[in-house]
Amino acid sequence: MPCHPYRERLTTTALTLLALVAFAANSVLCRLALGTGATDAAGFSTIRLGSGALALLLLVRLTGRRPGKSRGNWRAAAALFVYVVAFSFAYLSLAAGTGALILFGAVQGTMILAGLRSGERPRLWEWCGLFLALAGLVLLVLPGLSAPTPTGSLLMAVAGVSWGIYSLSGRGSTDPLAVTAGNFARAVPLVLALSLLTLPTLHASPKGALLAAVSGSLASAGGYVVWYRVLRQMTATFAATVQLAVPVLAAAGGVLFLAEQVTVRLLFSAAAILGGVGLAVLGRRRPLPGGTRE
Repeated sequence: MPCHPYRERLTTTALTLLALVAFAANSVLCRLALGTGATDAAGFSTIRLGSGALALLLLVRLTGRRPGKSRGNWRAAAALFVYVVAFSFAYLSLAAGTGALILFGAVQGTMILAGLRSGERPRLWEWCGLFLALAGLVLLVLPGLSAPTPTGSLLMAVAGVSWGIYSLSGRGSTDPLAVTAGNFARAVPLVLALSLLTLPTLHASPKGALLAAVSGSLASAGGYVVWYRVLRQMTATFAATVQLAVPVLAAAGGVLFLAEQVTVRLLFSAAAILGGVGLAVLGRRRPLPGGTRE
């Protein structure tokens, strides 16, 4: 059918946007919980992964798939665990702007290097889009930059590398729901062990537990299922560039839910980031030699 490719692209675009919104929601939910002291970092991580695993295993069972750890792998689960924990602990000592710059810089580096190593050769417009988006990201976070602590910076860099590894591990997935459920199920024992080690300081108010549960079951579990679904159709470089839209969405969430101000700098940086992502999208769709499209 002539309209089928168009519908497929439209579906992919909508699902990609949904995944990016979910990732941005994680930042807002984490800031709401940790910033107010509603929970500690280990408690937030434990509830986040535990609720995500429960939601995914329920969905697996409802859809007739085999539950448990039948899909996924320990390498991806370890990357997921390290990302969630390092992300939470890093935000205890980093400003939001500093953390976002380190996190997404590490994600970019990891995914682009992996793509180059596997033989990907981004086109000129994709590189231009990437650099424009990175410039917009720096403009977005620069006003809030402060001298970061070495421990917090290292933790956020580790979180970014782990996010990149986890994203890349799902590119060949043919059943995103089952794979994500298996990875979350494997990560639960790891985060429970962490909770035991931090038991004296472990705490979570009802508000903190609810924020962590929403982050785990909807923003994390649901976001990764959708992301795995669309990732099969992306190169590593393209996926890395698209994810630069997340800070813009997170900033918008901060305005809506955290009463943060809209500034001219925010508007210009958002335009640069989204413009860069748009250039990468258009560059990826330019005709290949022979008249076909990538």
